This record gives sequence, C-alpha cells and structure tokens, in this order.
Amino acid sequence: MNFHNAPVTYVDHVALKVQDISRSLTFYQQVLGFQVMSRTPAKAFLTADGENVLLTIEQPDQTTPKQAGTTGLYHIALLLPARADLSAFVRHLDSLGIHFGAADHLVSEAIYLPDPDGNGIEVYIDRDPSSWLWNDGSVAMTTDPLSFTSLLAEPTRSWEGLPEDTVMGHIHLHVSDLGRAEQFYCQGLGFNLVNRFGAEALFLSDRNYHHHIAVNTWAGKGAPAPSATSAGLLSFSIRYPDERTRQEVICQLEAIGAPVVEDEAMYMTQDPSGNAIQLVLD
Repeated sequence: MNFHNAPVTYVDHVALKVQDISRSLTFYQQVLGFQVMSRTPAKAFLTADGENVLLTIEQPDQTTPKQAGTTGLYHIALLLPARADLSAFVRHLDSLGIHFGAADHLVSEAIYLPDPDGNGIEVYIDRDPSSWLWNDGSVAMTTDPLSFTSLLAEPTRSWEGLPEDTVMGHIHLHVSDLGRAEQFYCQGLGFNLVNRFGAEALFLSDRNYHHHIAVNTWAGKGAPAPSATSAGLLSFSIRYPDERTRQEVICQLEAIGAPVVEDEAMYMTQDPSGNAIQLVLD
C-alpha cells in the first residue's frame, strides 16, 4: 500500500527557519540533492520531482541559532523509493566526507544527519509492509545497528539527487507533554497510536503505516517553545483526502479546545507545544 497518497492522511510538507539561506541551499542541493523549484532572496521552495514542494526554507530577519531544550523539530524524514537509492546516498555522503548516524528500525533502514542549523534529517527506506510485526494495533520498532554490508551490497548506482518519487515520509517532534500530545494528535487530528516507546515517545499514523508523526519529550518534560526568532520548525502540513475528512478533524480539534484559524480557505492549528500545522487537501 502507498501510505503517502489518498485516502491516507499524511505529512507532505515542512517549512523550516534558517539563519543563512545561501548556506542552507548549498547543503540541501549538494548534500541531500533537492532541486529548487523557485526562490526569493529570503525563501526557497525545494522539490524532488520538479512539481511538488516537500520542503520550504526561509530566512526571516534576525534569525537566531536553534535553541536547545525546547519543543519543535526533532527531524524531518525523507522516504526514498528503493533500497538501492539509500545505498547510493550512503556512498554519496562518504564521498563528501560527511559524518552521519544510522539505524535499523525493523520497519525501515535510516540515515541521520543535521543541516547547517542543527535541524535533524532522516533519509530512509521502508521494508515491505508485509514484514512489519503487528500485535494488537502496535507495530514493532527498535533501534538496532544498520548492516552496511547488506546495504552496500545493493546494485551500485550513482547518486544524482533525490529520486523523483521521494516523499516526506514523516516528521518527528519534540513536545512538552506526551499526554496532551496524544490527545491532540489522536482525538484532534485523527491519527492512531501505533507504538508507545516507553514513557518518552509516541508514534502515530493513519491506515497502518509505522508512523506519519512521532513525538517525544527528549528535550525535557515541560520543555518550553523556542523563541519566535529561533531557527528550526516554522510549520508542517497534514494532507487530508477530502473536505469532509478535514471538516471532521476541525470539529474534533474544536471539541478538545485546540485552536483552529481559517485564512482564505487555509486552516491552521497548533499543537499544545506550539508546533504550527496546516491542514491541507489532497
């Protein structure tokens, strides 16, 4: 099943604040392999296929360094279409001398690295969903060492930038309180809790994906929101399959007391930790 198309509800776009847009564009083009769809002096719209914007980077006036110990972005996660693409990406990073982290999560294989502002980035591939282990609505995930021997045994191909079928696979957020986050993302936005990682992280999805959104308290329980000028997350977009579903979600958000603002048919909300969210249509 394709977990990033209708009728699935999923994250399809993230907007980030950066301190130096020229520095960031060099990274996102040369290291990650994005294309620039369009840009202004202070904003750039990045794409993998030339048609869909996956990431927007923006340099507001007087942006300050990303604040540690606050809510906001833990990482964005770019989902590649094939394991050979991840293998090519690893070879590409090695050729550039870039240090990175890696993990096998049972459901996926992942590479981790920061952008120049310290925004976390995951680049990953999914294992076949038929191999995911489910038990009473919970999917098994872990963090094991990645087998580079196996990954690099994939047929060798050159890295020519993000494949056009790359999507925003998920987003992982720092929040201040897991209980309030669970109510907001499940009762409000309509996602299902598919993994409770101890008392510090939740994984949420639609239609049995391993996760479209994850939240954690690793920045500290009760962590404050970052300052308005801090580099980091500006907003992210959740795409609903139709207007009926979106209106149901808006009613659910209002029922739990979450803010919903409409501006020219664009609906915005904010989770209890201050993370801004656009509710968009397929």
